[in-house]
Amino acid sequence: MSLRIFTRRFYSVKRPLRILGIETSCDDTSAAIVDSDRNILSETIHGQQTLHEPMGGIVPTLASKGHSRNLPHVICETLDKAGLTVQDLDAIAVTRGPGLPPCLPVGLNAAKTLAAVSKKPLIGVHHMEAHALTARLTTPNGLNQPSPAFPFMTMLISGGHTLLLTANQIGDYDQLANTLDCAVGEAIDKTARLLELEWTKGIKGGPGAALERAALKGDPDRFMAQLPIPMLQRNKSVLSFSFSGLKSAVARLVERENAIKVEQDVNDMAAAFQLICIKHIEQKLVLALEQEIRINKKPLTALVVSGGVASNTLFRSRLEKVAASYQLPLVCPPPALCTDNGVMIAWAGIERFQAGLVDDYTITTLPKWPLETLKYRNQE
Repeated sequence: MSLRIFTRRFYSVKRPLRILGIETSCDDTSAAIVDSDRNILSETIHGQQTLHEPMGGIVPTLASKGHSRNLPHVICETLDKAGLTVQDLDAIAVTRGPGLPPCLPVGLNAAKTLAAVSKKPLIGVHHMEAHALTARLTTPNGLNQPSPAFPFMTMLISGGHTLLLTANQIGDYDQLANTLDCAVGEAIDKTARLLELEWTKGIKGGPGAALERAALKGDPDRFMAQLPIPMLQRNKSVLSFSFSGLKSAVARLVERENAIKVEQDVNDMAAAFQLICIKHIEQKLVLALEQEIRINKKPLTALVVSGGVASNTLFRSRLEKVAASYQLPLVCPPPALCTDNGVMIAWAGIERFQAGLVDDYTITTLPKWPLETLKYRNQE
């Protein structure tokens, strides 16, 4: 069955579209069903925290094996919760990339098989586009339409990414800034490990939540002067992020102060590190807003912040003030939908399907997949 026939056939359905989303790009195995009326019909997440915490971080091969064990049950439970069968769905969406190379094929192969045997359209989703579009599912508005409207600025901050983009339309993004080295989430996770913080328990826990919890009990001023704010001098006007130098400075400070032996030292260091991270992000965000609003005259409707680090309450409160200074609302998905989840994949599938962007059953994973290349896919 051709992709064009698929699209025409399902656009004629009177009821809301219903799409299953499957996410296996990192360690959490997740699936969800979302409809085009912006309802989350069901969601199931199976975390792997107990598997990876003893290793001090995510082990890709172990994560892949975990997905292989958990995904069949996760998909079945998601369908059961919604009271649906595969035949009741209009399409299958799945994370195609970017992500961990051993993990992505588990979800993609399952989705391709489900779609092929049930003769449903397949939608390969870019993980970061899904994060960017989640706010259009969750932001309330009187007409129950996807909101915010395009164009909007979006910051994607997670363990693997620190990206600043302008979202012009579905599949059309202008990259404004990226990290020169490691992502902010990676720096947070490794700093939590340096400080020997016990991971916060639960599906939405982990090292990032542990560091935020410690920072809440700390005094950032105590160690601020001993840690550098990245790119504040020589590269102040460069639209890029950098966190490796800060991460290394924390490691040296921990060794010099022997900080991990005293709980208050750990809390104070966590607070200083977290505050410097957000100050660096704020400074680069202002540069991007000046460029897009003042110079390029883009009629931005909002600042959207998503990704796992967007669940950090300090980051949210500070970024809200920056957005307000440009008369923009800060729009963040609920914290539970900021980390990797099947809901965002299903919703991105809805948006792409409605735009006529359906994939062939022969697609493969793309562990490295620049978001800007999606616009060329749209032109095919």
